[in-house]
Amino acid sequence: ASPQAVQRAAVEALRGGEGYPPAATDIYYHRHLRVAGVCNPLWWNVTPPRATFYIWAPVPKGYASISFAGHVLDQVGVHITPGVGFGPHGEGYFRLSVTATDRRLDEALERLKGLQV
Repeated sequence: ASPQAVQRAAVEALRGGEGYPPAATDIYYHRHLRVAGVCNPLWWNVTPPRATFYIWAPVPKGYASISFAGHVLDQVGVHITPGVGFGPHGEGYFRLSVTATDRRLDEALERLKGLQV
C-alpha cells in the first residue's frame, strides 16, 4: 500500500471507521467466533474482539510466548505471533490473525485441534 493509502486508512480509523464496509467487519466477526469455538474447548480463553483482525490469547502454563510459538509451529505447522514481540507487556500472550482466507483459517484451526501442550 502506498503511504497515502495508509494515511487515509488511519484518518478513517480515527474518525470511527463508520465508512468501513460492514461486510468486512462481518467476515472478521465470524472468523473470530470460529477461532474462539475451536480454541476455547482446548485450553485458551479467547474472547472475540470488537475492532481488530487479531485474537490475543494467553500462552499455556510453562511456556514463554516465543517458546510456545515455536512449539505450535514445530508440532502443527501453524504460525502464531509471540506477544513479547510487541513489548514486555505482551509476554505471556500470543496473537493469531484472522486475515487469511476462510479455507486457510479452517485448515489452521483443524491443525490446532491436534496440538499437544
